[in-house]
Amino acid sequence: MEPTLYPPSPEKSLEGWPDWSILVVDDEQGMLNFLVKTLAPRCHFVMSASSAEDGAQWLRGHHVDLVILDISLPGKSGVTWLKELREQGFNGEVILITAFADLDTAIEALRAGASDFILKPFRVPQILNAVKHCYERSRLRRENFVLRRAVISTPGRSALVGSSQAMQRLGQSIARVAPVNSTVLLQGESGTGKELVARELHALSSRASGPFVPVNCAAVSPELIESELFGHAKGAFSGATRARDGLFHYAQGGTLFLDEIAELPLSIQATLLRAIEDLKIRPVGSEQLVPLNLRIVAATNRQLSEEVAAGRFRKDLFFRLQVVDLTLPPLRDHKEDIAELVAHFIAQLAPSLGVEPLTISEQEMDFLRQYDWPGNVRELRNLIERSLILGSLNVSALYPGVKPVAESGAAPALPTDLHTMEKMHILNVLDSVHGDKTRAAQLLGVSRRTLERRVAEWNSV
Repeated sequence: MEPTLYPPSPEKSLEGWPDWSILVVDDEQGMLNFLVKTLAPRCHFVMSASSAEDGAQWLRGHHVDLVILDISLPGKSGVTWLKELREQGFNGEVILITAFADLDTAIEALRAGASDFILKPFRVPQILNAVKHCYERSRLRRENFVLRRAVISTPGRSALVGSSQAMQRLGQSIARVAPVNSTVLLQGESGTGKELVARELHALSSRASGPFVPVNCAAVSPELIESELFGHAKGAFSGATRARDGLFHYAQGGTLFLDEIAELPLSIQATLLRAIEDLKIRPVGSEQLVPLNLRIVAATNRQLSEEVAAGRFRKDLFFRLQVVDLTLPPLRDHKEDIAELVAHFIAQLAPSLGVEPLTISEQEMDFLRQYDWPGNVRELRNLIERSLILGSLNVSALYPGVKPVAESGAAPALPTDLHTMEKMHILNVLDSVHGDKTRAAQLLGVSRRTLERRVAEWNSV
């Protein structure tokens, strides 16, 4: 007997699954009529068949999201056919129904791959509730698949990693701050992930569909920073042969991320303060005020309050930026997250590098936990990347002369004071690039001026 197709009812129910196709298989005509009448107004379409063989015939040429299947059928039983369906790769939902069942039958049905199990006779709310649960399960499975593919295909974009209390508090703060339009100041040492947090604030905000424009204030020369930020008119200065829009313009409708804002010259700080307060900018050499529609997130690896006290940063700009102040914890304060971070970086980097993932022993992980990571999460990521390339944990990248755990047989005793570790790490990086301070600053994730200031402090001691 050919399966019967029932198109959707013209009067659609408010409660339903309009994109779903359902196959009902039962040898009782009364039960078929009941299920078709209940489901047809709520679904894309419903098919009915009186045997597993008829149902299989339909499935050979049509897609079905859900099968409602009686266990006791003429010929092949419902459980037997369900097992065959799963073996053939059918991933749709299946609800088994029966008038005669015991515990063993129910267990066998669930082991065969049934999504739900209902005893006859049942009422309309029971079957609708079962279908609803199947629909939600299917929807969540699709969403998880899409999200996994999105994460894999978007290098460099990841959520905050770590389940420590410090990271949980940071995540909660981000979730609370992101929806509002207030200016945010991110403070924390180099390598703690300030740009990642800024991107997360943007992604969770109402401006997520707009641009995210990052600018490293320390990477632009003081002579060009004003033009870079605000743009300039033609002829504004020597060499300005045409008008140019600045980064504020490109961030319209989105978020402008001002990294290392403490490096801004005092003169530009005053202009930035006016822009934030008035929500308008004036390109260099222009008389035109350009209205702004953006959010500013600023970041610094210095204590701005100390910079204000030293006269290197404007107090009024500091207060204007500090509407919301988030401090990112250094890695040494949440070392319990190192294992998660290592696993995350291996999973993220190994495919992009085209190398086999590393297996880190517990002894090696203990060594990583001994180190205080002056370069924070960025330093850990760089270590994992180098280790993946070399094929083993590259301990010598942390300290000169320290052998990998696999060679030395035990985790070495390391200095514990931050100043000594930071100095040794920076000198090691400088040595690896033969004293090239520009390249060393890039590897360390700081400006050349910051690096030179740190080296000068050591030389003055």
